[in-house]
Formats: sequence, C-alpha cells, structure tokens
Amino acid sequence: MSLSPIVIFAYNRPSLLKQTIDALQKNYLADLSDLIIYADGSKNSNDLNSVNEVRTYLKTITGFKSVKIIERERNYGLSVSIIDGVTSIVNTYGRIIVLEDDLITSPYYLKFINDALNMYEKDEEVISVQGYVYPSKINLPEYFFIKGADCQGWATWKRGWDLFEADGNKLLNELRQKNLIKDFNFDNNYSYFKMLEGQAKGIINSWAIRWYASAYLKNKFTLYPGKSLIFNTGFSNDGTNTNNEYLSNNFNSKINLEKIGLERIPIENSILGRKAFINFFIGLNLWKNPKALLKHIFIKLFKRKNAIS
Repeated sequence: MSLSPIVIFAYNRPSLLKQTIDALQKNYLADLSDLIIYADGSKNSNDLNSVNEVRTYLKTITGFKSVKIIERERNYGLSVSIIDGVTSIVNTYGRIIVLEDDLITSPYYLKFINDALNMYEKDEEVISVQGYVYPSKINLPEYFFIKGADCQGWATWKRGWDLFEADGNKLLNELRQKNLIKDFNFDNNYSYFKMLEGQAKGIINSWAIRWYASAYLKNKFTLYPGKSLIFNTGFSNDGTNTNNEYLSNNFNSKINLEKIGLERIPIENSILGRKAFINFFIGLNLWKNPKALLKHIFIKLFKRKNAIS
C-alpha cells in the first residue's frame, strides 16, 4: 500500500495538539507514515510562550516512520499556512493527508484515508477524501460521495489541489453566472455563498470555503465515511474560526472506532448523504431561531395528527 504523508498545522494550543498526536499515534499505519508538522509563528508577544511550548513539544514526538517540523519564522495565519503548506507537500509527494491541531482521529482513520487515496487515485471526478461527517439521524451508507470538498481531516492528490482557486471573486461570479447559488447552499439551508462573499470582501479569511467552491464548480466529488472518523476538540474560545460551545454540541458526534472495508462505489451525489446534510443544516437553523423551531414542531405534529386521523 502506498501511504500518504500526514501533515498537521499547529499554532499555539499545546494541550489540544497533544490530544491530536496521541490519537494519531494509536492509528493503524501510523508507524509506517511520515509526519510533517507546520508550526506557525506568533502573532504577538502574548502568544509567544504558547507557541514556544508547542515547538518544544513537537521535538519529543515519536511513533511515526519520520517526523519533520517546519517552524514558520513569522505568523502566516491558518489560511495562508494551509494553502502554502498543502501546495508544497503535494508538489513534493503527489498526495497529502491534512489535519489541524484540534482533531481527534479514529484508530482506523489513516487506513480509510489511504485506502481511498489509492483506490480513487486515477479517477479525475474524485477530488478528495474526508474523515469527518456531520451527525445524522439518517442511517447513512458506510461511505458515500458528495459534490464539492470539505475541510476536517481531509486528503487529496496534486491533481485535486491544482484545481484550488484562490480568488473568491472568480468563484462568486461563476456561481452567479451559472445560477448555482441555491444548490451550492444545499437548497439554501446553509449560507456557503454568504461565507464566500465574506472571504472575497476580506471579512473572513477562509481557505476552506474556496476549496469547497473550487471543487463544486469543477463538478468534483469527495468521499465521506457514513460515521465520523474525526472529533473536533477545538470548538472553544481559542479556536481561529470557531468560538462557540454551541458548535461543539451540534457538530460533534461519537467517533467511529470500527475498521471500514472500502470497495468501489459509483462516483455520484449520494441522495441519502445530501438529504442528511440538508437535514443537519435545517436543524442548525432551527436551534438558532426559537420561533422557527416552534413553528417546525407545530407543523410536524399537525401533519402527524392528520396522518393518524
């Protein structure tokens, strides 16, 4: 089996990073894998101690075929660091597994990701493999495809990352011209387009929304597991783009600890997978809007009463 290098992007959260490394060390194939860690530089003097603590810890890591540490001399920020690092690694190795410093992996995460990278390496329609999936009340297939790309515990090949478009305005214009905004937003249940507008205006600094849009507009697909192989510990006040306990309670679910026996499936949008995503987004919107939630409950009860009577 050809194994991809694992790349972790870290900054100033030593305790979360240690959890990420501990889980990764327990992975099947970890001792046969090359680990590369990008350690970002401090933004200011307030971050210097925690940044140095991270760098000191990195030098103690074992349990992998090799460990390479790349210490940034200045602060790149997460978005620039990931774009620069992923580009460099895929140009060198041809493929990459990407983790951030707040992701706990299943013991069979590396197995699933590497199996998929090998299986779909020559399939141009497949742009990436994903380790995380939203919690779902729908009984999903063991794995499935969704159009686009994602950002938690993901992997790709050089041919996939070469399609990344850094210019958010180009992506916005193409979505408008092709009248794809509703579909891009999962039937207008999650405001991805608004996020992309925010990125283009400089309000938010997200590489992930551009990765999703780049893949979506090229009609490429990402392979997801039916049960998440990733648990995010970073939904807290020290996260770069997440600072709400609400996200932790709603986005995380029990991690899958079982091995996935991967076989080829048709490369197409999963009807059940897309439905599960849409239902998840609807649930998020309802919990943020109590009036809408009450209305939703009332309508469901009314329909159930009519069905019984």
